[in-house]
Amino acid sequence: MRKRDHIKKLDSIFFTDQEDPRTYSLSNQFAEHLEFELVKDKITVTEDDAYYALSLAVRDRLVRKWLRTQNEYYENDVKRVYYLSLEYLMGRLLGNTLINMDLYEECYKILKKDGYSLEQIRDFENDMGLGNGGLGRLAACYLDSMATLELPAFGYGIRYEYGIFEQEIENGYQVEYADSWLTGGNPWDIMRKELTFRVKFYGKVVKTENEDGSYKFDWIDTEDVLATAYDVPVPGYKNETVNNLRLWRARAPKDFSFKEFNVGNYVASVATKNSSETISKVLYPNDSYVEGKFLRLKQQYFFVSATLQDIIRKYKVSHNDFDNFAKKTAIQLNDTHPVVAIPELMRILIDEEKLSWTKAWNITKNTFAYTNHTVVPEALEEWSLPLFKELLPRHTQIVYEINRRFIEKVKKNYTTDEKIISRLSIISEANGGVVRMANLAIVGSFAVNGVAALHTEIIKKRIFYHFDKIYPDKFINVTNGITPRRWLKTANPFLSKIITEKIGDNWIYDLYDLRNLEQYVDDEEFKESWRSAKWLNKRILVDYIERDTGLKINPESIFDVQIKRFHEYKRQLLNVLHVITLYNRIKQNPKLDMAPRTVIFGGKAAPAYQMAKLIIKLITAVGDVVNQDKYVKDLLKVIFLKNYSVSLAEKIIPASELSEQISMAGLEASGTGNMKFALNGALTIGTMDGANIEIREEVGEENIFIFGLLADEIVKQRENAYKPIKFYESNADLKQVIDMIASDYFNKSEPGLFKPIVDSLLGEDYYFLLADYQSYIDKQDEVSKTYKDVDGWTRKSIYNVARIGKFSSDRSVKEYAEKIWKVHPIKINKGY
Repeated sequence: MRKRDHIKKLDSIFFTDQEDPRTYSLSNQFAEHLEFELVKDKITVTEDDAYYALSLAVRDRLVRKWLRTQNEYYENDVKRVYYLSLEYLMGRLLGNTLINMDLYEECYKILKKDGYSLEQIRDFENDMGLGNGGLGRLAACYLDSMATLELPAFGYGIRYEYGIFEQEIENGYQVEYADSWLTGGNPWDIMRKELTFRVKFYGKVVKTENEDGSYKFDWIDTEDVLATAYDVPVPGYKNETVNNLRLWRARAPKDFSFKEFNVGNYVASVATKNSSETISKVLYPNDSYVEGKFLRLKQQYFFVSATLQDIIRKYKVSHNDFDNFAKKTAIQLNDTHPVVAIPELMRILIDEEKLSWTKAWNITKNTFAYTNHTVVPEALEEWSLPLFKELLPRHTQIVYEINRRFIEKVKKNYTTDEKIISRLSIISEANGGVVRMANLAIVGSFAVNGVAALHTEIIKKRIFYHFDKIYPDKFINVTNGITPRRWLKTANPFLSKIITEKIGDNWIYDLYDLRNLEQYVDDEEFKESWRSAKWLNKRILVDYIERDTGLKINPESIFDVQIKRFHEYKRQLLNVLHVITLYNRIKQNPKLDMAPRTVIFGGKAAPAYQMAKLIIKLITAVGDVVNQDKYVKDLLKVIFLKNYSVSLAEKIIPASELSEQISMAGLEASGTGNMKFALNGALTIGTMDGANIEIREEVGEENIFIFGLLADEIVKQRENAYKPIKFYESNADLKQVIDMIASDYFNKSEPGLFKPIVDSLLGEDYYFLLADYQSYIDKQDEVSKTYKDVDGWTRKSIYNVARIGKFSSDRSVKEYAEKIWKVHPIKINKGY
């Protein structure tokens, strides 16, 4: 039976004439899930039940489109894109799914009829704990765009039982708790128990010679884990395409040992199960310990091994050999985490499929493409060679051979300089030996891309200079983007409504259409509506802040926001220095003529990153002093919103007016938070770093606040022995701020607590905060002055939205499809 006929048969099995899926209402499906799935009636049903039943009803609609989409891909034997990412920051799915499927109004009415609010029901959904920062959110945006653009694409990742962690602030300190996002179940994923693959670790490799003189490699005595697939449907916007995010859960080959149990070894009886399932237990285990390093590499290999087995399974449905594998398959490696897929595909092709090295390598290097996300050399992922060899002995052999052949070509065609060769080598023998995953990715991929124009230039000219000379056509740029469906249409319905009323809704498909807003910058009625949308969003956030923190916020103040992962290079500390400067000015002159300001922070620090956690403590300590000072009144407030997430960002960003993008120039690869803020009408204060540069080019330098040293200037200052103490000694305001931190002004109960911060600033100041301080303060003063000009600020806000079209993830994904993947849209015809 052909797959298309199989789908038609499914329709006849599951639907009678009276229950045609074209007329079977969502309301009926909602009611039936409440009754038959959750076993609830009108008396016992809760709001959480309503959320779950509605999600299941919507998922039913998704599944039918999903089946047809996959069938179409098989029928046409299309080239497919496989996006491999160790994290996906999906957020909550219900709202975005309803928008994409054009079911929002229908669901609103269904719930209202039963006495529920759809907005309140959406809050019962947990954010999916599959990601941490910008890397994961980018991956989620790209999944949305791939489906909207009708591309045959699939995401692969791990179904973590626990997310990065749930952040609490206790006595001003970050405290981590388990993010149990799967508590209560997940209505969106579908277990595919028939899709279970065996993944091997440890063991040894036995080499035997064949009769023809070739060699056979057997990886034996391994410790095995099973990977079971869970599928999350990903719908495109108002089309019939539903693509798939496939997540792997780790299971033991045998859950329980009766032998151990019967002799009283109760812990040992389930030890194998617990050890195996740890692999998909938590996102990013603490790798400051050897055990954590093993677990993290296990996660990476587990996920890519299961994924490649599944990709090959799908390929074999229509093909009997591997001659067309690279023509039908494009695998995008999102950062270095999935790069072990390169030697894994070689292992499968050589050891299991019996291809020659030459043919296997030709397939592999034409299948993979690699996205680099960092410009910091020390952040490029490396694995201890002894650890890599112990966990993956066969892959170690393959990596050595890839490297040997690569170095031979380098010596023959490029250079014999040993220093250069040492930097190019995939394997470094220094310090016990390491495997350089970025080098492996470049050698084993047909394309390497940066994620912003400056970032790409830095990796070509500085980080991977010699690789770029060896492979002059391999490095390209694809600037990051964000999906307007979630970050404007779903997150900001007030602004979306007034935009659509003026220019129509085609901007949801083509963000460049926002340019049409420019004709209304002098329309007084439109500008008043624009300000009203921002005011409504600010009121929503004020209510949330008051519930979360108990603090009263002045809604007339400028909402100055920095929400992102905590890292020293992102320079949340520079923002704190400005806050203390403002505080000092107010204390010196309580009648100071300044725009009132509410400074909002949010973000998580890695559990082992002590300096980042100390900066969070400093922020909360400064906030305690400022917020309780009666002389400050409503002029200044400092807020730290705990447990930053996608759903929290959707509350904060629409209400924001100033976007802090203040990383040290030359360190932020791109950033996507800057794009989300601009899309929602916030003005940016930032350095010439990452995508800030391209945003400035698009919105105009008069509509953005740029400050600080340029990347090249920082390099020169570092080469000339930068001395931060000179800035401290020559700037009275800066000196006062640092002295206050050093003297425990903000934390008298724990003397010396912030000494590491002061020592870092006055010693090395690696991220040039003191060098950029005065430039930042001056630009913030300009912000304050501009904000007082209500009409001028509104015009700048409109221009930011109108000119942000370039930063749609649809544009990014189109560039990937055209420049790298060479795939085309596949139209899915409307079914039942």
